[in-house]
Amino acid sequence: MARVRRLLAMAMFVSVAAGAAGEQPTAAAQAGFDAYVRQAESRLEAEHRSPQTYLAPADWQRVRAGEPVIEELTPKKEADLPGALIHDWRGTAFAPGATAKDFERVLRDFADYPRYFAPQVMAARVLAQDEDHASVTMRVKQQHVLTVVLDTTYAITYARSDPQHGTIASRSTRVEEIGAKGRPFSTSQDRGFLWRMNTYWNYEERDGGVTMQIESVSLTRSIPTGLGWVLGPFVESVPRESIDFTLRAVMKALKK
Repeated sequence: MARVRRLLAMAMFVSVAAGAAGEQPTAAAQAGFDAYVRQAESRLEAEHRSPQTYLAPADWQRVRAGEPVIEELTPKKEADLPGALIHDWRGTAFAPGATAKDFERVLRDFADYPRYFAPQVMAARVLAQDEDHASVTMRVKQQHVLTVVLDTTYAITYARSDPQHGTIASRSTRVEEIGAKGRPFSTSQDRGFLWRMNTYWNYEERDGGVTMQIESVSLTRSIPTGLGWVLGPFVESVPRESIDFTLRAVMKALKK
């Protein structure tokens, strides 16, 4: 039954995506995403004012046992924009024996991203970088029934509150879907799997290791009316599985 549902979802999603090729986010959708991001960043800024609230609450027993804990944050009433959807997910994990400097080193080591985050990150290149900022382009692959390849560029900001606490904010400045021949799709071909994505890392060195939290806020095309029962679970699984994969990859890199 599960296999039948996956095949059905694939067939319907391919059909829907092909029919909606060329759809771009509306001005209202982009404005809604920007407003949502401002609220999220204001919340994070308030949390970072104190070491006691630097990390959001989580199931610490599971986290300390080595299990990444993933949760959805998107308020349902704010997730649906004209022709688009917002996805907001957060994951928490603990890397025993690691330090804040270890974590920073891994996240800044873009040359090794294709090794740390294979097979999702296929290539990474630094366009500009200094102590507090970086501009990085990456080719990434998402494989959830369908395989989607994207070229993405991010503006990244690093900040340290103290030697034990820090943040890394990554905001997308370009997202292009790549075709089978390795070339970007034209505007008329883009299927809207991902239009925007911001990622926020918060980390704390404490109790013999580093606790890390990642929050991902993304904008995608909406699900056509009547197909939510099939496509809803598929669309929701993508950010959840991506965050889980990223946390486990960082934990593995820190062990080495």
